Parts: sequence; C-alpha cells; structure tokens
Amino acid sequence: MEMIDQVAAIVVVLGLTAGVAWWLRRRGMLPAALPRKTMGKRLESLDRLPLGPQHTLHLVRVGEKALLVAATPAGCALLDSADLRVFEKITGVAG
Repeated sequence: MEMIDQVAAIVVVLGLTAGVAWWLRRRGMLPAALPRKTMGKRLESLDRLPLGPQHTLHLVRVGEKALLVAATPAGCALLDSADLRVFEKITGVAG
C-alpha cells in the first residue's frame, strides 16, 4: 500500500509540474524549447525606423539576404528582400 501512495504522489507532482509548464508556455513566460547553439549569427537587426507610435520599418539580415519588414498593430509584412551584397554596394552599410 505504501508503494502505491508513493507512486501516486510522484504522478501528481509530475502532473502539476507539466500543468504549470504548459500554463507558463501559453502565457509566453517559458520558451517552448531550449535555444540551440548555432555556429554563427543567422539573424541580425541591421536598422530600425519608427514611422509613428505603432508603425516601424525593420531592416533584418537573414543569412545572405536583407529583408525590409513593416511592423504594425495588425502584424508584420515583408516589403522587400535583396541579396545582402547588393544592399551593401548600394548603401555602403556592411552587415
């Protein structure tokens, strides 16, 4: 009988832990997975231009591409993308 009580207690504790982790993940307070180590930076914010209190343009480097992204309260939209080397030649900004 003691063994059943101990197993039941372990199951209850693990269930509560899983429930709290699920609740924290839904609230955004706990990442869904542990971050992986990468060999180098693949994503980098190059520049940000606020257009108003809730509207912003972001220039983001993803690998060898430069992306121009608009952020609004309704969401994000990709405005343009270009090869990073072409962008560096035009603007003189190194990524």
